[in-house]
Amino acid sequence: MANIIYAIIAITLFASAIVAQTSKNPCEAEQVQQFDFWLGTWDLEWKGPNGEAQKGTNEITRVLDGCVVRESFDGGKDLPLKGQSYSMFDTNAGVWKQTWVDNQGSYLDFKGGMEDGKMTLSREFTNRQGKQMMQRMVFFNIKKDSLDWNWENSADGGKSWNLAWHITYTRRK
Repeated sequence: MANIIYAIIAITLFASAIVAQTSKNPCEAEQVQQFDFWLGTWDLEWKGPNGEAQKGTNEITRVLDGCVVRESFDGGKDLPLKGQSYSMFDTNAGVWKQTWVDNQGSYLDFKGGMEDGKMTLSREFTNRQGKQMMQRMVFFNIKKDSLDWNWENSADGGKSWNLAWHITYTRRK
């Protein structure tokens, strides 16, 4: 009888070890930290339609037990745009995915990742005229207290990109 009890305990411990090895939290994957450079509170600056300096803010935090990066953008007095994005690394697909929503009624979905020191997220869509387009955002010149962000679009399947908006991020102290 004692041998049966020992065998059951051994099998239970072995099964528990297998489950622990195979059910690792996907939010602990190394790639999940790739967006950590963006975490924090940022002062933003960009050029308005007449070349004037415009300013806003962006607060980036981790939510949902650290699995999701949440962005809260505010265009301030210069731009009546407020929006939020939610980004996470999809371990099954091996890419970052981001969903953006805002007070202008936009819903945008992106995917991409970190390559050569730049985080690039892009999407394809059909514009109001029925033409296939691409959009992307590129985070680059990433330093501890600053980075650059470009919003770009392409009408030729990504062969060439046009700059639509450049924002300089400065970390708030």
